[in-house]
Amino acid sequence: MAEKFDKDIAAIQYRLSSRLDTSQLEQVEAIATKLREMFRKLLVKSNHSVMEVLVATFIIEMGYQTDVEHPLEQNLVCDVYGRKSESTLIAEIETGFVPPEHALDPVTYIRARLVSKIARYSKFADRFLLATPVDNVAMIPNALSRPPRVRSAEEIESLKKLCDAYYTNPPISLEEIGNARLNDLLIVNVDELRVAVVDPETYLEAVRQLPR
Repeated sequence: MAEKFDKDIAAIQYRLSSRLDTSQLEQVEAIATKLREMFRKLLVKSNHSVMEVLVATFIIEMGYQTDVEHPLEQNLVCDVYGRKSESTLIAEIETGFVPPEHALDPVTYIRARLVSKIARYSKFADRFLLATPVDNVAMIPNALSRPPRVRSAEEIESLKKLCDAYYTNPPISLEEIGNARLNDLLIVNVDELRVAVVDPETYLEAVRQLPR
């Protein structure tokens, strides 16, 4: 398994290398090395790590000093963390995976997980991004596509009730939900090594056009 993981990470590094300068290549190599070490400790998985390398490279190309699996506080680690001067950025990857125990409530479960991610992580950075594969539809509640200042108390309470059904240790607070910020989505195409930035309202408008 480790050999396959190493080959996958090396392959995406090689494919990305032609568009990076020496300093950027060094950052990507440090990220790849960290993920290889974590895989051997059973802390990361292959498909998620490949996406992390691609998203981290995109953030590096934006001029940020970038890390992956970055600790924020006790028991909370973000997927990709960037710092540029005094500005900070977090990108969390959401693949849309649903565990077997939620086979009968996948949509509700994913919505709760997205609310939880945005609420928990966005407070630790100036800019929060949600990265998702191009073949996944992120079930983002409408309230979180808008800035906190235009979020109603009723919307916050509804999202709190949703989270409480799935997250109680620790619970997601009303304050965290009220202040949660989703600045942009990153639509990730691993096959073509492309990452597109889409604002939440534009993304949700596109999702509404899908057949239901």
